[in-house]
Amino acid sequence: MASDADVCNLALSYLGDVANVASISPPDGSAQAALCSRFYPIARDQLLELHPWGFATTRVALAQIANPTASWLYAYAGPSDVLNYLEVMDPLVTDDYAVGMPLANTMLGVIGATMAVASAQQFVVEKAADGSDMVLTNQPNAVLRYSAAITDSTKFSPLFTEALCRLLAAKLAGPLLKGADGRAESAAQLKFFQAALEKAVESDANQRRLSVKHTPSFIANR
Repeated sequence: MASDADVCNLALSYLGDVANVASISPPDGSAQAALCSRFYPIARDQLLELHPWGFATTRVALAQIANPTASWLYAYAGPSDVLNYLEVMDPLVTDDYAVGMPLANTMLGVIGATMAVASAQQFVVEKAADGSDMVLTNQPNAVLRYSAAITDSTKFSPLFTEALCRLLAAKLAGPLLKGADGRAESAAQLKFFQAALEKAVESDANQRRLSVKHTPSFIANR
């Protein structure tokens, strides 16, 4: 599996730059490492947020906290490592996959088929008085499925890593190449990124074997 430095070096190689970064946390002293240290976390978190990746999806029983509103029956503390809130569920449900959910929304639109996600309960996420996340719902003993903010690059799938390298290259192109050349290369890398993202999402979707809920178009379009 690739390290953070490996991801950065591959991104740099796509730009034709020196690809010998040894460390980005802390930066190893090179200009390339300093730029990667700034832009790598941004690119990583953006890509994690684009799709409910299997390697980043987990679930947890939520801890109930004081409820500050009468609009919802229960309030829960959000997990500290959450990136995307996906579903709030009943802990006793036997089939928690049934409502259609798009696999990924990108700048080019929805990618892939629809992943079935069912028995989900209504919820909202707001900020508690101390600034932490608070999940409001009518579900007692709620279980949350969410995308975690994975920072260990060895957990990434190979195709996710390739997409991440392309997205990082798009962000590094401007600072490294500058001017019109930098803008043109950034745009080119974004096209490579979109192609890599489609492959990564398709591969990730193939790790699931779910019955997709089909809604006829004449109903969906009403």
